[in-house]
Amino acid sequence: MTRGVVFFDVDGTLVPGISSGQHLADRLGHADLCREAEAGYDDGTLTNQEASVIDARGWATWTPSDVRGFLASLPLVDGIPETLAWCRAHDLLPVVTTLAWDPVGAYLCDRFGFARSCGPVLEIINGAYTGEVAAHLDEYGKRDFALSVATELNIEPSHCAAIGDSRSDLPLFGAAGLAIAFNGDPAARAAAHTGVTGTDLRAVIPLLDTWQDRFR
Repeated sequence: MTRGVVFFDVDGTLVPGISSGQHLADRLGHADLCREAEAGYDDGTLTNQEASVIDARGWATWTPSDVRGFLASLPLVDGIPETLAWCRAHDLLPVVTTLAWDPVGAYLCDRFGFARSCGPVLEIINGAYTGEVAAHLDEYGKRDFALSVATELNIEPSHCAAIGDSRSDLPLFGAAGLAIAFNGDPAARAAAHTGVTGTDLRAVIPLLDTWQDRFR
């Protein structure tokens, strides 16, 4: 029986130091384009859709199998398998909520056993990326995806936790019963109910444990 859902952000949360987009762009050969897009989104001069369009151009002609290979070297925090095992042992479903491209969430689901993921979608024609965006996703879409998962499972938002670090997590932080800023920036820390820093995701377990005790 699923008693609650824990939503995990990717960039800055599961992936430290460098975004998954920058990691992939370095290997796909458009690192400068990606840095431009991410910097514009971070400082508010670009919308998420505008930033996605810029980054997507660098994916043209590459294939999903190429990207899957590049994801094998994606840097990740420690403790992901153990944290997910704890969640499942306590009937809390782990789900990826991210603005990273959809292959990133799919990879994390396959590797670690997250139940599902969201993310903007890149167009593929004849087995290769075209450099166009097939479906956009912004921070509000990320929140709406999370709430749709909860509704599907008949889980109240108060029985949902969100773990993230930055601007894209704020709408979901506002909707979740528990918002944890994991290595959060000032905005995330201000919006979260609680926070923790470190290099190991297991640092969130005591916070989740105290929270889930309320509806055990």
